[in-house]
Amino acid sequence: MLCLCTFKSFGQQALAKAKSDSGGRNQKPEMFTSGFLDVINDGQVNASARFVKLFIGEPGRLCIPLSIYSGVTSNNFRESGGKKSNEHLSNNFINPLTGLINASVGHTVFFDTTQAGITRLGYVYQLGERLLHGYKVGDATDPTTGKPINFLNVYSFAGLYFQTGAWDKNDLQNMGIFWLSLRYIGCYSREDKLQEIMPALLTDGLYHGYSIGAGIEINNLLNMKLLFYEYLKRPEWNYNSTVYQFSFNYSLK
Repeated sequence: MLCLCTFKSFGQQALAKAKSDSGGRNQKPEMFTSGFLDVINDGQVNASARFVKLFIGEPGRLCIPLSIYSGVTSNNFRESGGKKSNEHLSNNFINPLTGLINASVGHTVFFDTTQAGITRLGYVYQLGERLLHGYKVGDATDPTTGKPINFLNVYSFAGLYFQTGAWDKNDLQNMGIFWLSLRYIGCYSREDKLQEIMPALLTDGLYHGYSIGAGIEINNLLNMKLLFYEYLKRPEWNYNSTVYQFSFNYSLK
Protein backbone atom coordinates (compact mmCIF):
# COMPACT_ATOMS: atom_id res chain seq x y z
CA MET A 1 0.00 0.00 0.00
CA LEU A 2 2.83 2.39 0.81
CA CYS A 3 4.50 1.78 -2.55
CA LEU A 4 1.21 2.24 -4.40
CA CYS A 5 0.60 5.57 -2.68
CA THR A 6 4.12 6.66 -3.54
CA PHE A 7 3.70 5.81 -7.21
CA LYS A 8 0.26 7.40 -7.33
CA SER A 9 1.55 10.62 -5.83
CA PHE A 10 4.44 10.62 -8.28
CA GLY A 11 2.08 9.97 -11.18
CA GLN A 12 -0.04 12.98 -10.25
CA GLN A 13 3.05 15.14 -9.94
CA ALA A 14 4.38 13.93 -13.29
CA LEU A 15 1.03 14.63 -14.99
CA ALA A 16 0.80 18.11 -13.51
CA LYS A 17 4.36 18.90 -14.58
CA ALA A 18 3.76 17.60 -18.11
CA LYS A 19 0.66 19.78 -18.49
CA SER A 20 2.50 22.79 -17.10
CA ASP A 21 5.49 22.33 -19.40
CA SER A 22 3.49 21.70 -22.56
CA GLY A 23 0.43 23.85 -22.00
CA GLY A 24 -1.76 20.76 -22.37
CA ARG A 25 -0.12 19.60 -25.63
CA ASN A 26 1.43 16.18 -26.11
CA GLN A 27 5.20 16.17 -26.06
CA LYS A 28 7.73 13.74 -27.44
CA PRO A 29 9.58 11.47 -24.97
CA GLU A 30 12.91 12.74 -23.66
CA MET A 31 15.54 11.17 -25.92
CA PHE A 32 19.30 11.82 -25.63
CA THR A 33 18.60 14.83 -23.37
CA SER A 34 21.16 14.11 -20.65
CA GLY A 35 24.18 12.07 -19.71
CA PHE A 36 27.42 12.15 -17.80
CA LEU A 37 31.18 11.67 -17.91
CA ASP A 38 32.66 9.81 -14.93
CA VAL A 39 36.30 9.88 -13.82
CA ILE A 40 37.22 7.11 -11.37
CA ASN A 41 40.13 7.25 -8.93
CA ASP A 42 42.06 4.45 -10.70
CA GLY A 43 41.93 6.15 -14.11
CA GLN A 44 38.82 4.53 -15.55
CA VAL A 45 36.55 6.82 -17.56
CA ASN A 46 32.85 6.13 -18.17
CA ALA A 47 30.73 8.07 -20.64
CA SER A 48 27.01 7.49 -20.91
CA ALA A 49 23.94 9.09 -22.52
CA ARG A 50 20.35 8.60 -21.45
CA PHE A 51 18.69 7.11 -24.52
CA VAL A 52 15.13 7.67 -23.35
CA LYS A 53 13.11 8.54 -20.25
CA LEU A 54 9.41 7.74 -20.16
CA PHE A 55 6.66 6.62 -17.81
CA ILE A 56 4.90 3.26 -17.64
CA GLY A 57 1.31 3.12 -16.35
CA GLU A 58 -1.56 5.60 -16.28
CA PRO A 59 -1.17 9.35 -15.67
CA GLY A 60 -2.45 10.27 -12.22
CA ARG A 61 -2.46 6.63 -11.07
CA LEU A 62 0.23 3.97 -11.03
CA CYS A 63 3.19 5.57 -12.80
CA ILE A 64 6.67 4.04 -13.00
CA PRO A 65 9.60 6.13 -14.37
CA LEU A 66 11.80 4.18 -16.79
CA SER A 67 15.26 5.31 -17.94
CA ILE A 68 17.50 3.55 -20.45
CA TYR A 69 21.19 4.46 -20.67
CA SER A 70 23.80 3.46 -23.20
CA GLY A 71 27.46 3.96 -22.44
CA VAL A 72 31.07 3.05 -23.00
CA THR A 73 34.01 2.45 -20.70
CA SER A 74 37.63 3.29 -21.37
CA ASN A 75 40.63 2.05 -19.40
CA ASN A 76 43.20 3.95 -21.46
CA PHE A 77 44.37 6.06 -18.53
CA ARG A 78 45.11 3.00 -16.44
CA GLU A 79 46.27 0.16 -18.67
CA SER A 80 49.28 0.09 -20.93
CA GLY A 81 50.70 -2.18 -23.55
CA GLY A 82 47.27 -3.40 -24.64
CA LYS A 83 46.86 -5.44 -21.48
CA LYS A 84 43.24 -6.33 -20.78
CA SER A 85 42.11 -6.45 -17.18
CA ASN A 86 38.87 -7.09 -15.31
CA GLU A 87 39.58 -4.49 -12.65
CA HIS A 88 36.99 -2.20 -14.26
CA LEU A 89 34.27 -4.58 -13.04
CA SER A 90 35.07 -3.62 -9.45
CA ASN A 91 34.00 -0.08 -10.29
CA ASN A 92 31.08 -1.08 -12.52
CA PHE A 93 29.46 -3.30 -9.88
CA ILE A 94 29.12 -0.60 -7.22
CA ASN A 95 28.33 2.31 -9.57
CA PRO A 96 24.64 2.07 -10.60
CA LEU A 97 24.98 4.01 -13.86
CA THR A 98 27.39 1.79 -15.77
CA GLY A 99 27.12 -0.79 -18.52
CA LEU A 100 26.90 -1.02 -22.29
CA ILE A 101 23.11 -0.91 -21.85
CA ASN A 102 21.39 0.00 -18.58
CA ALA A 103 17.61 -0.04 -18.00
CA SER A 104 16.15 0.91 -14.62
CA VAL A 105 13.21 2.29 -12.68
CA GLY A 106 13.74 4.70 -9.84
CA HIS A 107 12.84 8.04 -8.38
CA THR A 108 13.42 10.51 -5.56
CA VAL A 109 10.45 10.81 -3.19
CA PHE A 110 10.22 13.63 -0.66
CA PHE A 111 8.68 13.03 2.75
CA ASP A 112 6.68 16.28 2.77
CA THR A 113 5.05 16.68 -0.65
CA THR A 114 3.18 19.83 0.43
CA GLN A 115 6.36 21.80 1.14
CA ALA A 116 6.86 24.56 -1.41
CA GLY A 117 10.51 25.42 -0.69
CA ILE A 118 13.64 23.94 -2.27
CA THR A 119 15.07 22.53 0.98
CA ARG A 120 13.67 19.01 1.37
CA LEU A 121 14.43 15.59 2.79
CA GLY A 122 13.38 12.33 1.14
CA TYR A 123 14.52 8.95 -0.06
CA VAL A 124 15.84 7.68 -3.35
CA TYR A 125 15.62 4.22 -4.93
CA GLN A 126 16.53 2.47 -8.17
CA LEU A 127 16.22 -1.07 -9.53
CA GLY A 128 17.64 -2.12 -12.86
CA GLU A 129 19.55 -4.48 -15.09
CA ARG A 130 22.61 -3.76 -17.19
CA LEU A 131 24.93 -5.40 -19.66
CA LEU A 132 28.55 -5.52 -18.50
CA HIS A 133 31.63 -7.07 -20.08
CA GLY A 134 34.80 -8.76 -18.92
CA TYR A 135 37.87 -10.32 -20.56
CA LYS A 136 38.53 -14.06 -20.53
CA VAL A 137 41.42 -14.99 -18.23
CA GLY A 138 43.65 -17.87 -19.26
CA ASP A 139 46.96 -19.09 -20.56
CA ALA A 140 48.68 -16.99 -23.20
CA THR A 141 48.60 -19.96 -25.58
CA ASP A 142 44.81 -20.19 -25.35
CA PRO A 143 43.28 -18.33 -28.34
CA THR A 144 40.21 -17.39 -26.24
CA THR A 145 42.31 -15.56 -23.61
CA GLY A 146 41.46 -11.86 -23.68
CA LYS A 147 38.17 -12.46 -25.47
CA PRO A 148 35.44 -9.99 -24.34
CA ILE A 149 32.44 -11.67 -22.71
CA ASN A 150 29.17 -9.85 -22.05
CA PHE A 151 26.92 -10.74 -19.12
CA LEU A 152 23.86 -9.40 -17.30
CA ASN A 153 24.00 -7.79 -13.89
CA VAL A 154 20.99 -6.95 -11.70
CA TYR A 155 21.43 -4.05 -9.27
CA SER A 156 19.46 -1.92 -6.83
CA PHE A 157 19.97 0.83 -4.29
CA ALA A 158 17.98 2.75 -1.70
CA GLY A 159 18.87 5.55 0.66
CA LEU A 160 18.31 9.03 2.04
CA TYR A 161 18.41 12.21 -0.02
CA PHE A 162 18.64 15.87 1.07
CA GLN A 163 18.57 18.96 -1.13
CA THR A 164 18.71 22.72 -0.68
CA GLY A 165 19.23 25.72 -2.95
CA ALA A 166 22.34 26.74 -4.92
CA TRP A 167 22.79 29.77 -7.14
CA ASP A 168 25.21 32.19 -8.74
CA LYS A 169 25.28 35.57 -7.00
CA ASN A 170 25.06 37.30 -10.41
CA ASP A 171 21.93 35.40 -11.46
CA LEU A 172 19.49 34.93 -8.58
CA GLN A 173 16.70 33.89 -10.96
CA ASN A 174 18.57 30.75 -12.01
CA MET A 175 18.00 28.75 -8.83
CA GLY A 176 19.67 25.35 -8.69
CA ILE A 177 20.12 22.71 -6.00
CA PHE A 178 22.83 21.31 -3.78
CA TRP A 179 22.20 17.71 -2.71
CA LEU A 180 23.58 15.05 -0.37
CA SER A 181 22.84 11.32 -0.50
CA LEU A 182 23.55 8.16 1.47
CA ARG A 183 22.74 4.91 -0.36
CA TYR A 184 23.03 1.17 0.14
CA ILE A 185 23.90 -0.60 -3.14
CA GLY A 186 23.82 -4.25 -4.16
CA CYS A 187 24.21 -6.23 -7.39
CA TYR A 188 24.15 -9.81 -8.61
CA SER A 189 25.52 -11.74 -11.60
CA ARG A 190 25.28 -15.47 -12.28
CA GLU A 191 28.28 -17.33 -10.87
CA ASP A 192 28.80 -19.38 -14.06
CA LYS A 193 29.10 -16.22 -16.19
CA LEU A 194 31.75 -14.74 -13.90
CA GLN A 195 33.58 -18.07 -13.82
CA GLU A 196 33.50 -18.17 -17.61
CA ILE A 197 35.51 -14.96 -17.52
CA MET A 198 37.72 -15.96 -14.58
CA PRO A 199 37.71 -19.80 -14.34
CA ALA A 200 39.50 -19.91 -10.97
CA LEU A 201 37.07 -17.49 -9.34
CA LEU A 202 35.09 -18.72 -6.32
CA THR A 203 32.06 -16.46 -5.92
CA ASP A 204 28.33 -16.38 -5.30
CA GLY A 205 27.96 -13.44 -7.70
CA LEU A 206 26.62 -11.07 -5.04
CA TYR A 207 28.41 -7.83 -4.05
CA HIS A 208 27.22 -4.87 -2.00
CA GLY A 209 28.33 -1.69 -0.31
CA TYR A 210 27.34 1.92 0.35
CA SER A 211 27.97 5.35 -1.11
CA ILE A 212 28.06 8.93 0.15
CA GLY A 213 27.63 11.64 -2.45
CA ALA A 214 27.19 15.37 -3.00
CA GLY A 215 26.41 17.43 -6.06
CA ILE A 216 25.50 20.85 -7.44
CA GLU A 217 23.06 21.34 -10.31
CA ILE A 218 22.52 24.84 -11.73
CA ASN A 219 21.04 25.18 -15.23
CA ASN A 220 23.46 26.44 -17.89
CA LEU A 221 26.20 26.89 -15.29
CA LEU A 222 27.30 23.80 -13.38
CA ASN A 223 26.29 20.16 -13.05
CA MET A 224 28.74 18.00 -11.17
CA LYS A 225 28.90 15.42 -8.38
CA LEU A 226 31.43 13.66 -6.20
CA LEU A 227 30.73 10.20 -4.77
CA PHE A 228 32.56 7.92 -2.39
CA TYR A 229 31.85 4.17 -2.60
CA GLU A 230 32.88 1.55 -0.08
CA TYR A 231 32.38 -2.19 -0.54
CA LEU A 232 31.02 -4.19 2.38
CA LYS A 233 31.50 -7.31 0.27
CA ARG A 234 33.95 -6.59 -2.52
CA PRO A 235 34.83 -8.62 -5.65
CA GLU A 236 37.32 -11.37 -4.86
CA TRP A 237 39.93 -10.11 -7.32
CA ASN A 238 39.86 -6.54 -5.98
CA TYR A 239 41.97 -5.68 -2.94
CA ASN A 240 40.94 -2.03 -2.90
CA SER A 241 37.40 -1.68 -1.53
CA THR A 242 37.20 2.11 -1.96
CA VAL A 243 36.08 3.85 -5.16
CA TYR A 244 35.98 7.61 -5.78
CA GLN A 245 33.89 8.98 -8.63
CA PHE A 246 33.84 12.51 -10.02
CA SER A 247 31.12 13.19 -12.62
CA PHE A 248 30.34 15.94 -15.11
CA ASN A 249 26.67 15.79 -16.09
CA TYR A 250 25.09 17.48 -19.08
CA SER A 251 21.55 18.33 -20.10
CA LEU A 252 20.25 19.37 -23.54
CA LYS A 253 16.74 20.32 -22.46
